[in-house]
Amino acid sequence: METNKTKRITSAGKQLFAAVLTLSVILSANTVFGQATTAIGTSKVWGTVDGIAVEGVVQGPSAQVSDLQIACLFEYTEGDIFNSPPALPPALNGLVHLDHDMKGLVTEIRKSGKFSGHAFETILISPPKGTIGGKRLLLIGLGDRNKFTPELMTGIGSVAMREALNLGVSNFSFASDLKDAGIDSPTALVAGNVVKGIFQAYRTQVWLKDKQMASFKPMTKVILLAGPSFFTVAGEGIQEALFAIKN
Repeated sequence: METNKTKRITSAGKQLFAAVLTLSVILSANTVFGQATTAIGTSKVWGTVDGIAVEGVVQGPSAQVSDLQIACLFEYTEGDIFNSPPALPPALNGLVHLDHDMKGLVTEIRKSGKFSGHAFETILISPPKGTIGGKRLLLIGLGDRNKFTPELMTGIGSVAMREALNLGVSNFSFASDLKDAGIDSPTALVAGNVVKGIFQAYRTQVWLKDKQMASFKPMTKVILLAGPSFFTVAGEGIQEALFAIKN
């Protein structure tokens, strides 16, 4: 027969087990998402080049306020942004939030084949006012997830800037969404490559403008979005790229 003492010991054992399990989950999360996290909404201007401020913000593509929101997506596979792991959990997954706030349109447009997500493919969406923080949404394809390399992001950054200039916006926010989609990519290198591509495209347009072969509204700010666990390391890559561009 179980005594009160035995019950107390059993209860204590269960509490210890729960504590150990909780600690294990926390440690696992830290291993996956990085040791340091940054509060949502945190922002920092990492530098300015050619009159364009490059700002980092801990925010998802659905919530960030900007003239144009750019989000990147791979070719569609069933449930890809929702399957966690490898995708980030829903609470941390910007693509899941974006799809939710767009009433499932992101998944629908991909699943139907209307947007295939081939590398450098683009589609512009004008959501009703108040749907997301951006006035317009531009999706850029990343191609086959199994063939991804960080070098791709230089070209993606260039596409982002060219499309933004063509649309006449003075600022845009950019989300690479690689972590959200479950790609274990080198964050600093990816962020740096995006910045390099952005300014390669901008300087090309300035060069054409000087030859009176292009006209565009000056860009004042580029906002690069990052998750809470990747803000600091992304900033390191951005600053390194800005230094290289300036010199």
